[in-house]
Amino acid sequence: MNFIQQIVNKKLNNITTNELLKLSKEYQIPITEDQAQKIVSLIKGKNINIYSHIERIELIKQIAQVTSPSTAQQVNTLLQNLLN
Repeated sequence: MNFIQQIVNKKLNNITTNELLKLSKEYQIPITEDQAQKIVSLIKGKNINIYSHIERIELIKQIAQVTSPSTAQQVNTLLQNLLN
């Protein structure tokens, strides 16, 4: 894993609810504050490697359970765009 990937993963794994809500508005992904809190609790401190397809898909499945499948798909699209 290169340096940039490490920075992105660290940022993701330490994201706050407010940061997630700001990103969701910026990228037009509709999530509530409650959903954002649940998503952050799924991510925070888990050291998820967002560049790993397997880990990213597992995270998206968990996000779908606390939001909706369509929101999870939008989050996945956002992540894939950010990774490229």
